[in-house]
Amino acid sequence: MDRTEDQDWPLRTWALALLGAIVALAIHFIADQAGHFTDKPHLLALATFLGIGGIAFAFTLERERIGWSAVFALVAGAVVASVIFWNGGPNDWNASDGWRIVCAALAVAIAAPLFQAARAEGRWHLPYEQVHDQAWTNVILWFAAWLFVGIVWLLAFLLGALFALIGIDLVEKALREGVVASALTGASFGGAVGLLRDRGRIVGLLQRVARAVLAVLAPVLGAGLILFLLSLPFTGLAPLWDATKSTTPILLGCIVGALILANAVIGDSPEDEARHPALRFGAMALGVAMLPLGAIAAISVALRIGQYGLTPSRLWAVLFVFVACFYGLGYWWALARRRLGWAGAVRGVNLALAIGLCALALLLSTPLVSFGALSARDQVARLQSGRTSVGQFDWAAMAFDFGPAGRRMLGRLKAQGATAAIRRKATTALAAKDRWTLAGEQKQAETRADFVRDVTILPKRVPLPQDLLAAVGRAGGCGAKAERAICFLYYRPGSDEAALVSLSGSCDTCLPIVTALSRRPDGWKQGYEVGQPPATDKARARRLREAARRGEIELRTVERRQIFVGGEPLGDTFP
Repeated sequence: MDRTEDQDWPLRTWALALLGAIVALAIHFIADQAGHFTDKPHLLALATFLGIGGIAFAFTLERERIGWSAVFALVAGAVVASVIFWNGGPNDWNASDGWRIVCAALAVAIAAPLFQAARAEGRWHLPYEQVHDQAWTNVILWFAAWLFVGIVWLLAFLLGALFALIGIDLVEKALREGVVASALTGASFGGAVGLLRDRGRIVGLLQRVARAVLAVLAPVLGAGLILFLLSLPFTGLAPLWDATKSTTPILLGCIVGALILANAVIGDSPEDEARHPALRFGAMALGVAMLPLGAIAAISVALRIGQYGLTPSRLWAVLFVFVACFYGLGYWWALARRRLGWAGAVRGVNLALAIGLCALALLLSTPLVSFGALSARDQVARLQSGRTSVGQFDWAAMAFDFGPAGRRMLGRLKAQGATAAIRRKATTALAAKDRWTLAGEQKQAETRADFVRDVTILPKRVPLPQDLLAAVGRAGGCGAKAERAICFLYYRPGSDEAALVSLSGSCDTCLPIVTALSRRPDGWKQGYEVGQPPATDKARARRLREAARRGEIELRTVERRQIFVGGEPLGDTFP
């Protein structure tokens, strides 16, 4: 590609440096005005509009058709800012809102090289060589500009420290001021973009170096993915689900890596394509592997949905898998049509899919698609039908992750829930101020239920006060499930004292751990904890453990009050 249009315009560097400083200062003053953006989404949207619009203008500005760049920047800023405004303040964001912002940013990032190619032609014409080159150039510019910003800050800190050596701390104090920091960051970023755009051949060289380095990795990843797929008939798919809950993200990450490395080999045009057989066949292997990996990811998502129902995150995963499978189908089509000469067909596939992905991302960034509503209906149906129990139901997600639709469903469950337990839980979820409190309460309830089921209550099994159960949960004496702790609670109904005794399941020579609990005016509180494993007297430790297993635990009143296990005193005295 001829890069002469990017060069010999030093005014752009100064203009972008000034623009960067102005935009950064404006965002700084908006942030000062907002204090916290959590309850002022209009100010957060305005700051986003300025930031995205400024970056888009800097990346697309050319000597010719400056007005086109200005219009694109305004539209790009408005798209992302509108998503921020629709979603409200960050405290109101649910599980879908973050992905909507990502989709809006992705739509702008894909649209930028499409616009740059069309602007260079002066009409709506998208030559692949232009689009692909601009996409790689924008990526290089982004990282190089931020590297320049980092270097500028290192120099500024160095100068500040230098002047501080002779007692002049003006520079160090200035760098700590938000106004100076914002202006310096914005000006250095804008200036870096302008400097690099004026040196298009250097950027082109950096782009070729980056692509050459990535292309070398194509045979490595291609061989690895093919070997992985060839191993599946012998191992089956079951180990994929047993090994980790992150099967789908890992597979999607492999597909994204395959897409990037394959295109590094294919290049902008036939002249730019790598010629080494290992690189070409490596890229073909990547093209072959994408569709099977996408199919396995689809199976993984389907299994999770079948087991646990719909959630916004799973629906987003469905969309990502859908896009990955479409890319895989496109690359298979190119291979079937052109075989060894598939690169030309892939370039057309890339352009068509980029336009489609841009449109899809733009649609998904709007409130027109509500994954929260779909998920809320599905989860409530599972609850009402009994497929999900009241204890397993994620009330915190329904209240805070599914958006307004989730809270509407909670209101319906509060009034029309199939059971009293459902209505009570829905009422609690609606009253909760934040998801962490609600999730914590739900976790505590599950912990208490597990404790009541697994603990041995001495001298005989009796109902336990809820505040005592809460104190036991805070004490954590029986929370080591990984060690399979054996737990005993010494408590008599109406007593103001209790003792929790736990035996580690992984250490046969460790002393029992005793936690004293006492009832005070403000509820049950933990007194102290004794028993430091491993014991120095291992015979005594084994003797005490065996006595505890037999239930020989009692609270004796002597000259001092102390826990006895197997008739032997253990731990410090009660206060």
